[in-house]
Amino acid sequence: MKLELVPHPDHPPAAIRSVTATLSLTHAGWLTLRWKVDGAIGLVIPILAGKGRADDLWQTTCFELFVKKHGGAGYAEFNLSPSERWAAYDFSDYRENRIDRPVSRQPDCTIRKGTAVTLFDAAIPLSALPPLPWRAGINAVLEEQGGTKSYWALAHPPGKPDFHDPACFAAVIPAPAAG
Repeated sequence: MKLELVPHPDHPPAAIRSVTATLSLTHAGWLTLRWKVDGAIGLVIPILAGKGRADDLWQTTCFELFVKKHGGAGYAEFNLSPSERWAAYDFSDYRENRIDRPVSRQPDCTIRKGTAVTLFDAAIPLSALPPLPWRAGINAVLEEQGGTKSYWALAHPPGKPDFHDPACFAAVIPAPAAG
């Protein structure tokens, strides 16, 4: 599934032209995501820190996935950094009761930066995610040289950028067909 992200209108990018995300479920039990950032010549890439949990990854370039079961109020948030650091949280409702989400196997994150295009690949074990089907938000916080930050999502609510808002859960990810 390939999805086009749009920048928040109040926080336009400096040079980034587009961001797409591709999502797929593997037979090996992983969700794979690829973000393609076109026009990434000045993209700030956090330094490699090695795998491990970390908070506040969204303060610089970070790629995010939000998922919730259809009809439910609670949701899971995954922050994935080019540094290889990651975070996973559960919320009982909109920004309420945040706790660390149990993850038995760490997500894998890889970045490849070219002169104009950057690819960020992430794989999250399906065991770390809620059962399908989902409503999902696929997002990116992109910092460019000079301090410009743009906030990319499938859809944005009115007002300030807020990936937790239900409007951002714009993708429908069905359960795999039986058989």
